[in-house]
Parts: sequence; C-alpha cells; structure tokens
Amino acid sequence: MNPTTPFRSASVFRSFNEELAKAFYVDWLGFTIDFEHRTSPDAPLYLGLHLGQFSLHLSEHYGDCAPGGMVMIWLPNLTDWHSEIIAKPYPNNRPGLVNEPFGLCMTLSDPFFNRLRFVQSGTA
Repeated sequence: MNPTTPFRSASVFRSFNEELAKAFYVDWLGFTIDFEHRTSPDAPLYLGLHLGQFSLHLSEHYGDCAPGGMVMIWLPNLTDWHSEIIAKPYPNNRPGLVNEPFGLCMTLSDPFFNRLRFVQSGTA
C-alpha cells in the first residue's frame, strides 16, 4: 500500500434519538443519508451520513463510542455555508464564526454532546 494514496475514513459519534439526529444532521446541516442499518426492527440504529467528502456514522449501539467527541471538517467556503444554516433556524444553536490560530471556524454541538468544528479550507 502506498501511504501517499488518499484514504477514506468515517468518524463515529454516539446518538440516542433518530428523530433528533436526522433533524440536526439532515434537515439543518444538509448531510445526506448513505445508509440506515438495524439488525432487527427494534434494534438500535446505525446511520451513515456524508457532507461533501466528509463521512460520519451515528451509532445508537452501546459500546461503539462515547458521547462528547469532536471532529474537524474543512470546507471550501465556510462563510457562505454559515449564512445558509443561520437562515434555517435550529433550536438552541446559533453558531458564529471565530478566527482561531488555525483559521476561520464554526463549532457546533449536536443533540448528543458531540462537537463538529468546521474550518475554512486552506487555513489549517
């Protein structure tokens, strides 16, 4: 394997409520659902999502991961995307843009205490 070949990866966040997860990630932030998996109709949900080239999995399964993680996601034009999501109100979440030492960023907390830090491409 050539270590310079790009790898694909997906972060996994803990979730506890399918309705809240879809309202936050799909309806508000604009993620696309790649798959939904349950081993039986009453089993916990394992959900695959993506936003651009970023993949994220949400798991209701105990033991997959703990709430409170954080991931950094680089976007080509954070200011435009920020304007889009601010135009779609979401309860208890009105993120601002902040200049950090590593660049312009916006940090959000999902309904399950996981954090997503979006960073302007080319600044980190």
